Amino acid sequence: MDAFTEYFESLRGKRIAVLGLGVSNRPLVRLLLKFGCNVLGCDRTEREKLDDEVLELEKLGCHLSVGDGYLDHVTADLVFRTPGMHPEKPKLQRLRQGGAEVTSEMEVFFEVCPCNMIAVTGSDGKTTTTTLICEMLKAAGKTVFLGGNIGTPLLPLVPQMQDSDYAVVELSSFQLMDMHRSPARAVITNLAPNHLDVHKDMAEYVEAKKNIYRFQDRDGLLIVNGDNALTKDLTGNGTTRTFTRLGNSPDLCLRDGFICRHGEKILNIRDILLPGVHNVENYMAAILAVEGIVSDDAIRQVARNFGGVEHRIELVRIKDGIRYYNDSIASSPSRTMAGLRSFTEKVILIAGGYDKNLEYDELGAEICRHVKKLYLNGATSEKIRKAVENAPDYRVGAPEIVECADLKSAVMAAVQGAHAGDVVLMSPASASFDQFKDFMVRGDYFKKMIMEM
Repeated sequence: MDAFTEYFESLRGKRIAVLGLGVSNRPLVRLLLKFGCNVLGCDRTEREKLDDEVLELEKLGCHLSVGDGYLDHVTADLVFRTPGMHPEKPKLQRLRQGGAEVTSEMEVFFEVCPCNMIAVTGSDGKTTTTTLICEMLKAAGKTVFLGGNIGTPLLPLVPQMQDSDYAVVELSSFQLMDMHRSPARAVITNLAPNHLDVHKDMAEYVEAKKNIYRFQDRDGLLIVNGDNALTKDLTGNGTTRTFTRLGNSPDLCLRDGFICRHGEKILNIRDILLPGVHNVENYMAAILAVEGIVSDDAIRQVARNFGGVEHRIELVRIKDGIRYYNDSIASSPSRTMAGLRSFTEKVILIAGGYDKNLEYDELGAEICRHVKKLYLNGATSEKIRKAVENAPDYRVGAPEIVECADLKSAVMAAVQGAHAGDVVLMSPASASFDQFKDFMVRGDYFKKMIMEM
């Protein structure tokens, strides 16, 4: 019996609570029901607001505990934690004290995955890096399963996986917080303050990220960013490889416009279609991750053909000589700063959204350098405006600042204020939750507005 079947057979007849009935957990519920588990689906959404797919799960045998107090009376043998729920949440602690084991879809996947695994985490660039690794492996003729925080639940796909296949997994700090397994190859793109509305502090955030390599053995490979203050000194249990754009790493560095390995030119950065120096770093991380698996020719093939990931400095439209870019993934100041640095000209920036308790001082200085008009909206609007006004270069390079009621108003104002030759960049530096379900919905909303102009 394979590990996947053995694991789920061991759950037959047990009481399983699945916390969170979003898109990623629904295939898990179906899988548990298939193996005869007694499943309780728990979600804070009120019953009258549940969508048809959740109600279909109920018809298939999933019991529901929803709305306010959805965890108050839950008992279970096993609990699948939704990634966004802090592992030390009091109600989770109560379930543990009642004898429940707490796990996650991702941790079980790590336990039963039959194929090779490469995983990526970081504050910025992890989705692009994960996707690049996937594309490089495909170019080398490998069968690849891409998922994790990038959107696709991988656990239900395990029966399709062969030993020679590859699972390429993006992992968030929330998914990593209580992980007790690590992939054979782990990548940390960079670290910067993020998600401090959920994590206790920056130290907890960094420690969660370290779980991506903490449980590797001596055969493990850790890849880190040598230019990032929080990653450059990290060392894995096996081999640690470093990439640097600014220094001179023997593993991978940037020299004379080429990404070089031990002095050998691998990739001309002019061949990379994605704008911005941060994407050069993403390529460097991906190249180290596939070393020994993918040829340099396959890497160059990807660079010349890969146009980027949706919602990540995505060119939406050119209209009347104005270029409109969707960078909705930028839910932190560091991501927006990377986006601003991708353009040679000063841009028109649309920013603001849900407040994750992050600092915006450094972003304020970057806005003065790279932005000529700033349209703000959302809960962080005031924080961003103050950061700009307090920046050392404010009086020299002060952008015009317009505060708007919401994203719709900000987009409309930015469109009216743009002229031929301008770049309009929607890069919020904030989460989406004050106005939208997630960054993808926010990005789609922006694109719809631009396409309907």
